[in-house]
Amino acid sequence: MAVKKMTKPGRYADGGGLYLQVGPTGGKSWLVRYMRHGKAHQMGLGALAALTLAEARNKAADVRRLLVNGVDPLEARRVEMASERAKTAHGMTFSQCAAAYITAHREGWRNPKHRQQWENTLATYAEPVFGALPVAAIDLPLVMKVLEPIWKEKPETASRLRGRIETILDWATVRGFRQGENPARWRGHLDKLLPARSKVAIVEHHAALPYAEIARFMAELRQRNAVAARALEFLILTASRTSETLEAVWPEIDLKNKVWTIPAERMKAGRDHRVPLAPQAVAVLTEMAALRGRESEWVFPGTRPKRPLSSMALLMLLRRMDWPDLTAHGFRSTFRDWTSETTAFPSEVAEAALAHAVADKVEAAYRRGDLFDKRRDLMEAWAAFCQTSSG
Repeated sequence: MAVKKMTKPGRYADGGGLYLQVGPTGGKSWLVRYMRHGKAHQMGLGALAALTLAEARNKAADVRRLLVNGVDPLEARRVEMASERAKTAHGMTFSQCAAAYITAHREGWRNPKHRQQWENTLATYAEPVFGALPVAAIDLPLVMKVLEPIWKEKPETASRLRGRIETILDWATVRGFRQGENPARWRGHLDKLLPARSKVAIVEHHAALPYAEIARFMAELRQRNAVAARALEFLILTASRTSETLEAVWPEIDLKNKVWTIPAERMKAGRDHRVPLAPQAVAVLTEMAALRGRESEWVFPGTRPKRPLSSMALLMLLRRMDWPDLTAHGFRSTFRDWTSETTAFPSEVAEAALAHAVADKVEAAYRRGDLFDKRRDLMEAWAAFCQTSSG
């Protein structure tokens, strides 16, 4: 009853180093004070709501027993807590660590597909082998069991998978869930056991149309009235990537100034990209605006509500046009070949039009502008070629 009635802030001695502490807001807790090597120490025992007076006296007695045996009570508590953390870490599985890592970093990934790719590759290849095992148990033989079967068959997938496993294991180490060497590390480790990706990778080029045939293709494309046809036409005229075109929304379009500004989060290079629109590209946009009345935010809406056109729609269009070997992405190669082989435009202008990052860091540091005016001339010349070349 005396304990309950104590409301004035302060410390109240019970004896044997045990105190009831009343905080400024009325909160009550127990603490024990003791001397060790000539220095005063204190250790909290818990809140009054969690410990009765009798329980607090027992804990204070435990502290005194440790002192008699030459043990620092605070150090004993740290050891106990570390032991509990170790037990928890031992039960933390690789799958749980992967899920925690992805959750922690998803906001930093500009492309939602990136998270899905992480989840898919791990679920397909890593989790069946060691997903349910404690992350502390993941070793080199287990990592090799995952990577070796696909290292030569799917070198790019295997390389990305290795990097993701390494990242998750590093995360688990920092969080205290595992210790020691990272068995998925490449340099100075797995590079001694597996051939470099460049030694086994088979480079697959996107099928591209020879630029001499582009006018015939575009004439055939213009005969089709589907949204997919307009999307592919716009993609070709702007030399843009498939996702950049299909995910375009009306707020990105400035028809008055004939500019399409793709935000950084949708760009592979991670920075805004301005695309000068040739008259032919503006005509496609005008047609789409009239056709749909802009009731959808998407420039090229799909059949599903509130969703853009899918890349499969472009693939099926090419098949219907009897061009099954072509890919939408391949038209960027067509544009690049035409620029280098038939025009006098500098290569850096063409690379800027394709939104390729500058590989040379020194050159990148000095290149401040985006060569927009020169790119406008280039894109207008390309659009004219697509209309008038005879092949």
